[in-house]
Amino acid sequence: MIDHVLGRPSSQVRKYQVFAVVSFWSLYLLKGDQHGPPLIRNLSQRLSKRLTPWRSVVITLLYLYICRNFAKLVNLESPEPLANLYNRSYFRATWVTTALDAGFWTAMKIRNKPIRDLASVIFTIYYLIAAEQADEKVRKVRAVLTVDHLRVSWNKANTPYIRTLNAVMRPRFTKYKPRRIRIPRPKQSNYKEPVVAWMYFDGPLTELEKQENLVLDIPGGGFVAMDPRTNDDRLLAWAGRTGLPILSLDYRKAPEYPYPYALNECFDVYTQIVATRGRCIGMKPATCPRLVLTGDSAGGNLATGTTLMVIQSNQTGNSRGILPSPAGLVLLYPALDMNISSWMTDDQMALIRNPRTAKKYERFIKRKSEDIDRRYTPTTPKPSEEGEDDANHDFFTPRDGAKAVTRENSNVEAQRQSVAATKPQPLKTRLAVSSIISYFGDRILTPEMMRAMIILYVGPYNRPDFTTDHLLCPAVAPENLLAKFPKTYFLTGERDPLVDDTVIFAGRLRQAKLHLFRERQEVGLEKSTAEFNEKDHVEVTLIPGISHGFVTFVSIFPEGWKHIFRCGGWIQDIFSKPPHALEGPAIESRLRSGTLQDSNGSLELASTHTRHHYRTPTGESMDDDAPLVMSSLSKADEDSSSRKAANGAAGRGRPIEQKPRPDVNRSKSLVSLGSEEDLLKRRMKGLTVGLMGSND
Repeated sequence: MIDHVLGRPSSQVRKYQVFAVVSFWSLYLLKGDQHGPPLIRNLSQRLSKRLTPWRSVVITLLYLYICRNFAKLVNLESPEPLANLYNRSYFRATWVTTALDAGFWTAMKIRNKPIRDLASVIFTIYYLIAAEQADEKVRKVRAVLTVDHLRVSWNKANTPYIRTLNAVMRPRFTKYKPRRIRIPRPKQSNYKEPVVAWMYFDGPLTELEKQENLVLDIPGGGFVAMDPRTNDDRLLAWAGRTGLPILSLDYRKAPEYPYPYALNECFDVYTQIVATRGRCIGMKPATCPRLVLTGDSAGGNLATGTTLMVIQSNQTGNSRGILPSPAGLVLLYPALDMNISSWMTDDQMALIRNPRTAKKYERFIKRKSEDIDRRYTPTTPKPSEEGEDDANHDFFTPRDGAKAVTRENSNVEAQRQSVAATKPQPLKTRLAVSSIISYFGDRILTPEMMRAMIILYVGPYNRPDFTTDHLLCPAVAPENLLAKFPKTYFLTGERDPLVDDTVIFAGRLRQAKLHLFRERQEVGLEKSTAEFNEKDHVEVTLIPGISHGFVTFVSIFPEGWKHIFRCGGWIQDIFSKPPHALEGPAIESRLRSGTLQDSNGSLELASTHTRHHYRTPTGESMDDDAPLVMSSLSKADEDSSSRKAANGAAGRGRPIEQKPRPDVNRSKSLVSLGSEEDLLKRRMKGLTVGLMGSND
């Protein structure tokens, strides 16, 4: 109260206030009368004969407990939103994960690692009991997130106590432990450091050599944390149930290696596996191995971006060889769009309201409608469902349709419309709140965490355009690339903040495949009587009542096992079908038969030539042969400056600690200024440094 009277409320003033109150009453207990002031002294003397000190303590604590929970006792407390948002088992799992986050964040400042790990478990046990304090602790930390907070939270599965507990609770799927391997880069890659990966395979190395199929997994973790060992449950289950080798990449993380380093790393591994026919990882198949790409969360973004790079590399007319497409994709709650918005556009809603998928997503559409109509405006009149998509529909006309109004009753109709105009008008809006805003209070993934991840991944020197950069935001990929996508499976929770991006991207894939199917019908490549079957290209599974990351903590969410096994069934289903026309085995057979050659006959499979994706400071895509950034150069220096800028393009994927070396012969660019002159760039650098936890 004192700080509010002074008009300067602050934590420092409150600290002095609490210190003064405690000091006053402590001094009074020591020097004052033991029965209190004169007004209550007689009452205190009488009660002291009946109440012992133990009873006094119990009564005091009981009174404080009643005061704290008074709203619950008289039904004045607001309902718990997350309890209604999640199902029971998932809510229990988030209760445990919240306690774990609070416990690990409380102990993260302890320097000694064994003591820190033990203290994290002790604090977690406390926060399991004091659930409200855990929520408050997590809420405060997420308001000032750093990269250390994210890594401590998401890498906690690698701590000795949590890893041992998970191993005890996990069924035994394989006899062989995961193997750590190093994969060399392609010869012409601009990066020379090998890529670390983990091989999950239930068999000896001699059996691995005989395998012809491979699952290339890219783990999530917000681009900043989580290696493959944090996903042991899922990867061991896939390896044991399918019998396939599972290669999970331990790609380098931001902010030390910002975009597009991790994406180029994944692309290099894919290229090297194809170029060596799997020999770089111990496989020796007779033909090019078939690959299925999988990824969860941020890994889903990288898996989709890698597929786009593969398709795009073949469209650029590369004469060094053909890079086969993957056999399929399995994406678990992927992060496909970094352009966080509050509302969905009409085009996005049209993809969801597609007549072919409206019945399948009926509950999903109903839920998005309830966000506006029933949850926040329960008294607003609702339009009829028949006329909801008709812009010219008269909401006051009966559903069976009114007959044409004749001249005799035109006056009656006019009167009826005038009366109806005086009543409250129903909403005709097509807007719907995006899932990121609808579930801003999610316990697993919050807008603050997404903001931190995007800033750390993009880095301080990139200026990306989230509406056009399809390798950073695959949701905006052009239709000509989506039309060549392999079959893709999506698995996500219906209450996931990223669920809208998943459904929208699946709708765009479906739309691109449909347009391609119709074009092939027009030129006679498809039967005119054939019907488009979307399940041949895209399948989406929305799980009601759960949110993000449900396959990474199956030890506390046992329902996640059935979803892991479902993904394993999808992988087996992909490999059980014959290779499509753009896969390695199919291309090899066409090359042998001579049906796939250019005019010079120089096409070949699995060239080691790679085309990395670079970023200019303004965020524009820049390949090996792409045009340079427009600059103001004198005629004499134009040629030499252009050559130097082109030779320096390969270093744009460096870590953020290394600043680009300025070119002495180049004047100020008309497109991008130097980092010390660009206000927005300096601001991005400040945000990134703050998230990294620097004290400077």
